[in-house]
Amino acid sequence: MFNRFFGSRPASAPAAAPAAAATPTAAGDTATVRRIVAKLEAMPPEQARLIASAAYTLARAAHADLVISDEETAAIERELQRDGALDEATAVLVTQMAKLQARTVGGTEDYVVTREFKALASPAQRLDVMRACFAIGAANGTISAEEAAVLNQIAGELDIDAASLNAIRADYHDRLSSVQQVRRVSEGG
Repeated sequence: MFNRFFGSRPASAPAAAPAAAATPTAAGDTATVRRIVAKLEAMPPEQARLIASAAYTLARAAHADLVISDEETAAIERELQRDGALDEATAVLVTQMAKLQARTVGGTEDYVVTREFKALASPAQRLDVMRACFAIGAANGTISAEEAAVLNQIAGELDIDAASLNAIRADYHDRLSSVQQVRRVSEGG
């Protein structure tokens, strides 16, 4: 699965020589990445696909305004660690991979990956991801109109009913840019 993202060296190709400036930290980082990738590859395929598709859906919500901020990145990482789903190092790696995919293949993969998540997830998991998408959109204090539109698309693709979506949206009412703008105008600002 991860060979798709990182590629693999053909068996006949020689291994790259280590960089002369490599430090123990760099080697340690490489070993850490390898351990994380091995951990993900050791998961049952359905669980790995569920995590990957959920992470991509979260990155899609973050990328709605074409920028994934540091706050949104941290929010994705937190959501992937919620309830012990992933450890911190794995959540960081999965987040980075999902962000890269959202930035590079976003428009063409959004619907397909979100529908795959829907097929793999329980109704409760779909609601949890929808709540997480709102939390990520609100990470910088405001859910923009672009973000709200993408959140609505995601909800439709996940078959989130209107009552459930409205309940989630109500929790983030004060973060909607339209609500914030109305308040500024009404306060004379």
